[in-house]
Amino acid sequence: MILVATLTVKPGGLNAFRSYERQAAAIMKRHGGRIERTVALWENQEDDFFREVHLVYFPSPEALAAYRDDADFKALTELRESCIVSTVIRSGEPGPDYHAGS
Repeated sequence: MILVATLTVKPGGLNAFRSYERQAAAIMKRHGGRIERTVALWENQEDDFFREVHLVYFPSPEALAAYRDDADFKALTELRESCIVSTVIRSGEPGPDYHAGS
């Protein structure tokens, strides 16, 4: 399964966010998940909010549920709340391979 997550980081929270994401990714790996790609978005240079889009893979809904229920992941809640304003997650599926030729 593929998830597209857009995370909005609090002003001044980028270092804490990076720490949180590294720890969450290590826990995700234990459940067969991985962050396949990240894209940093500085949508408005005048505000201090930073957004990052993650393309996330899990082998099954059960693996995602196990990750979310992991005690180590739950222990990151305070760090997460200290640096992330909001998260929008959408479920997707593989799209066409535009590099595969005609």
